[in-house]
Amino acid sequence: MRKKLRELQARKAQLVQDARGIVDKADVEKRDLNEDEAEKFDELKIQNEAVGRQIERETLLIAEEGQLGMRQPNGSIVMLDAIENDPKRGFRTFGEFCQAVLQGSIKRKIGGDIDPRLKYEVAAPSTFGGEGVGPDGGFAVPPDFATEIFTHALGEDSLLPLTDQTTVTGNSMVFPKDETTPWGTDGIRAYWQQEAAAATATKPKLSNTTLRLYKLMALIPLTDELLDDTNALSTYLPRKVGDSIRWKTNEAIMFGSGAGQPLGAFNGNAVITVVKEAGQATLTLQALNIAKMIARPV
Repeated sequence: MRKKLRELQARKAQLVQDARGIVDKADVEKRDLNEDEAEKFDELKIQNEAVGRQIERETLLIAEEGQLGMRQPNGSIVMLDAIENDPKRGFRTFGEFCQAVLQGSIKRKIGGDIDPRLKYEVAAPSTFGGEGVGPDGGFAVPPDFATEIFTHALGEDSLLPLTDQTTVTGNSMVFPKDETTPWGTDGIRAYWQQEAAAATATKPKLSNTTLRLYKLMALIPLTDELLDDTNALSTYLPRKVGDSIRWKTNEAIMFGSGAGQPLGAFNGNAVITVVKEAGQATLTLQALNIAKMIARPV
């Protein structure tokens, strides 16, 4: 709350308190206000109304300044766009955003201004390095709607939460890799120690690998009928896109080729192969198979 507004509110409270004191004094003495008291009360009433109008104006200005930006100590205002700071970029629903994208694409072709809210979501993944023409590559989904889609992609059967999570600022990184296991013969290991015995020192066994990031995208052409129904669109699309992203991610984690996508577990060094037991049927699993996988040489 602004300092000026607090001062005005404190002044109004004092005026009300003074007026209350005049009335209470007359009530205690069981009489009406005398001429001086009535004159003083009317004066306090006029001042109270004037301060009330000042408070109303100050409250309005604070609200307007809050939409525009932040007031600096020197009295100037740093302008901030309310749409840019809105995680939905001014759209009420995901369906409304999709309709705006369609209209924006049409208007860019026939001429006309696109929805100003889309100017904050321009994304042009095309064959050249431009970023200013939305329809060439589409419009990025506002953060709130993107989060909703990603939440659907992390369903109960998603494998992504079971992987290591690393934040990357660029589109590639040199990643430290440790292929040792807790039951192996090298790398970081733990030992049982007797009292006063010297601890056995071990060290990590690291190598480096360079990872380049690739996008997982979903492009969905829609009928005019579906675009007209924003409620159905807001419910249908995020769920279906999330389901597709989850399935595609799971597939890459397990069977990815490593070319433009993750290297899957079954195509990398993580695969452990042991010979099946004598007489064991094809596509079956025995406890002895698992025991031999764990006990295999590293």
